[in-house]
Amino acid sequence: MFKEILIDFLTITCCFLLGIISIKYLSVYGLTIFIFLPFLLGAVPSFYVTKIKYKRNVYYQAVINLSISLFLLLFLAMEGIICIIMALPILLLLVLLGALIGKSVAKKFKVNEKLLTVFFLTSSMVFLSFDSKNKASALISVTTEIDINSSVENVWTNVLEFDSILPPKEIIFKTGISYPTDAKIKGRGIGAIRYCNFTTGSFVEPITEWNAPYELKFAVERQPLPMNEMNPFWNIQPLHLKGYFLSKKGEFKLRSIGDNQTQLSGTTWYELNIAPAGYWKLWSDFIIHKIHLRVLNHIKERSELDLCD
Repeated sequence: MFKEILIDFLTITCCFLLGIISIKYLSVYGLTIFIFLPFLLGAVPSFYVTKIKYKRNVYYQAVINLSISLFLLLFLAMEGIICIIMALPILLLLVLLGALIGKSVAKKFKVNEKLLTVFFLTSSMVFLSFDSKNKASALISVTTEIDINSSVENVWTNVLEFDSILPPKEIIFKTGISYPTDAKIKGRGIGAIRYCNFTTGSFVEPITEWNAPYELKFAVERQPLPMNEMNPFWNIQPLHLKGYFLSKKGEFKLRSIGDNQTQLSGTTWYELNIAPAGYWKLWSDFIIHKIHLRVLNHIKERSELDLCD
C-alpha cells in the first residue's frame, strides 16, 4: 500500500514541477499543461500499479490524483475555479486515457520500468521545448448579427456610444468573466477614440475606418483583464489573464434591410496564446458571442426605443 501511495505522490510532484517550469519560467500555457501532464498523471501510476499487481481501480485513482492536483492549484494560489472548470473536460479525458494506456502497456508488453521512466522524462523535455518555440496563433474572428427595427442612422448613433447596460442575467457573466457596461467616444472620424467599458476596465479603441452610417472599424490599443478569477482561498491573478487572450481589432457593420429595418453585425479579431488552440477557441468564441449579444441587444433596445419616442 505504501508503494502505491508513493507512486501517486511522486507522479503528482513531478507533474507540478513540470507545470511550474512551463508557467513560471517559460510563460507558456500549452500542450505540456493541458495534454502531456494530465496524461502522465493517469499513465504513470496506472502502469506501475499494474506492474506490481496491486488490485485497485486505476481509473478511479486517476480521477483522485487529478482532483488532488486541482485542489493544490487552488490552495497554492496558482489557478482559479472558473479556468479549472473550463479545462476540466480535456483534463479528465487525458487523465483517463493515460490510465487506460498505462494499464494496457503494463499488461501486454514487457517494458523495463527504468527505461520507461527515462522515456517519460525525455518526453517532458520535448513537450516543454515544443511549447517554448510554439508561435502565437493567427488572428481568429468572431461575428454576431442581429436585426433591429430602426433606421441605419439611428442605430449608428447608438453604436458609437451607449449608456449603461442592465446587469447581466447570463450565468457566464456571474462567474467573474468581464462584460461590457457602456461605451463612450471622443471625437469623430478616423482617429477618434472609443472607450468600451467593461467590469474590469476599458477597451481603448482608436477608430481606423469611419464610413457613417454603415461601417466602423477600430484597433485595440489597450484592454482590461478578461476576468476576475475566483479562488476560495486567495485573491489571485493567474499569469494566463495577461497576454494570453489578446483582442486586436473590431468592427461594426450596418445594412438597411427595409423600411426602418437594420441588420447590425459586430466582429472581433483576437489572438489566442493557449494550446490546444482548438479546444480553448470553443470557450473564447462562446464568450465573445455572449459579449457581442449583450452589446447588440442593448443597441437594439435603445434604437427601437428612440424610434418610439
